[in-house]
Amino acid sequence: MLGVAFICQYDNNSAKLTGDYMKLKKLLLLTLLLCSVFSPPPNTHADSCPNLQLIFIRGSGDSLNGTSFQAFKNALIPKLQTTALSYTFIDLDYPAVPIGLNNFSTSLGALVSGGESYKFGRSINAGVAQLTTQINHTTCPHTKFVIGGYSQGAMVLSKALPSLNASRIIYTATFGDPKLYLPEGKGSYPSACRNQNLSPYRVYVPDCYAHHGLLGGYKPYSPPAFKDKLGTWCNKFDLFCSSHLSLNDHLAYISDHLYEDASRMIFSKITTAFNLPKRITSPHDTAILIDSTGSMARFIDRYKAEALRLAKETLSANGRIALFEYRDLNDPFSPREHCNFSTCTLETFTTALDHITVAGGGDLPESLLSASFTAMKALRWRYGATKSLIALTDASFHSPDLDGTNFEQVVNLSHSIDPVNFYIITEPNIAPIYQPLAIATDGKVVSTTENFKLLTNFIMERFDSLPKVELSKPRALPTLQIDNFSQSSPTSTKITFTTTAPKILVTLNDTILGFTTNNSITLTDLLPYQENIVGLTPINDNLRGETISIILPALTLPKAPNTSY
Repeated sequence: MLGVAFICQYDNNSAKLTGDYMKLKKLLLLTLLLCSVFSPPPNTHADSCPNLQLIFIRGSGDSLNGTSFQAFKNALIPKLQTTALSYTFIDLDYPAVPIGLNNFSTSLGALVSGGESYKFGRSINAGVAQLTTQINHTTCPHTKFVIGGYSQGAMVLSKALPSLNASRIIYTATFGDPKLYLPEGKGSYPSACRNQNLSPYRVYVPDCYAHHGLLGGYKPYSPPAFKDKLGTWCNKFDLFCSSHLSLNDHLAYISDHLYEDASRMIFSKITTAFNLPKRITSPHDTAILIDSTGSMARFIDRYKAEALRLAKETLSANGRIALFEYRDLNDPFSPREHCNFSTCTLETFTTALDHITVAGGGDLPESLLSASFTAMKALRWRYGATKSLIALTDASFHSPDLDGTNFEQVVNLSHSIDPVNFYIITEPNIAPIYQPLAIATDGKVVSTTENFKLLTNFIMERFDSLPKVELSKPRALPTLQIDNFSQSSPTSTKITFTTTAPKILVTLNDTILGFTTNNSITLTDLLPYQENIVGLTPINDNLRGETISIILPALTLPKAPNTSY
């Protein structure tokens, strides 16, 4: 059978003709016969050199082929099976030693041994070395890579990025990275809390105060070669990457469907890299709101046609639609539901649309805020669906609305529904008025007929259904200041500090040692001939402040005595 396998891979285009033509012809005929009889059917998912290799790096203490790896794999396989690509999944076999979660609630005394902290660093470095070898020294020159990493695995991935051959990589995704760095999250009222200056790799980090991970942050987090090739997911209250302290959120990436959310981004990158047809991989919930005041008489037929096209596109992609009508609360006219996600078919939608007539109005602004708030509250949105609210209007909006509904309430409700993106179809002179609402909900405004179809395509191709960031007001974070540190011996150092926090989280070389409620701490059992980094993080009941790091330089190894004469 080895001979058959060899013959079936024979390349007659590169063969050297050493015999006469008839001998070659007989050889080729025999080759074809043997291949047709004995060759096994191709296994597109088990090629030694597949088109695509998907690598996952597990978290601290996780077993190989554990639940996180399986969730990552299971989210992607149904999408990959719609293609002709060959692919393999690998769970990187590195130590993945425990990070000290069991010690997270441990209260430290004045003296702390750092003897066990070095295992974690060795685990990280082993993972980096294995990943680098897997990518940079592959024997498959045409294979492309997708890499995901959770917790400690995310640290391995983010540390390895500068040394990886980016040209071989389609996309990388980190989940719950203790080394996450988001410069837009720094300060008592950072720009992220105003939805400004968001890092391009910020895919899902709803905590606008997320600045750096619990164990610091790699700066820069995204090397230039990984522009558009890196995304990060940090659960809302994850103690390792947000400014909050929830261990449950760190352990909830599977139950909160974040691997499924990431799979849509990853698959989109894969389809682009291999020039595959675009496929809708996210469920869509689309609510359409039509302004039916008197001023809409000139536009209503055109806007109805657009609404119907949007509905057809959504339904054809197995999405759901809803239809609401609104005017001005002075008319009086309360926002009216014509059909919802359960009752809207193309037939019911079309019939309801045909029966909408224009009337009323008066002042130019209309009650969009009240209508959108009513619609969002009334509808039963699906978790994980890409959610769109599309308003078709020729007028501005009351802010606050006549019933008191204000801009902030609408935006906050949008974000709480993970989020609902607002898309406004309006006239050119009105478009600038809606830009703040579109920006705050990560939507768009279009004002020309030519852009209507482009908007539809944009909406249907979206899949990033979870919010990049949630808006917030200023808040006071706990602080810490180093007063003094001194080394009583090469293996021991004492640190004193002043803080506004009731307790301090202590780390050594990325290993969590535990909490202290004292204003000083002494670390023992240090390895003197390597650099040691001590991290002190102020903690109050539910928030952590800025980590202060102290670098203890390595001692110089003594020179061997000169015994030569």
